[in-house]
Amino acid sequence: MADPVVIEMANKLAEECLAVQNETGEDRLFMEVGTVLGASSQTLEEAFLTAIRTRMANDKGRAFLAQKLKAHRAASGGS
Repeated sequence: MADPVVIEMANKLAEECLAVQNETGEDRLFMEVGTVLGASSQTLEEAFLTAIRTRMANDKGRAFLAQKLKAHRAASGGS
């Protein structure tokens, strides 16, 4: 397991990267950042990519649930 400081850095960088991705529309920016990190620290690269992937998966899971609930409400006449 990575050092807690590395994980904290990776988490902060992941949040910043996702914010830039959302603003610029570059949905694969995180891969470029990962490559830059990997050139000097494989440990930080791995922690960063894990942080990005878990956040992206969380967002997809939440969007899926929201869509399911919307469809259910539409089908049952609820709001």
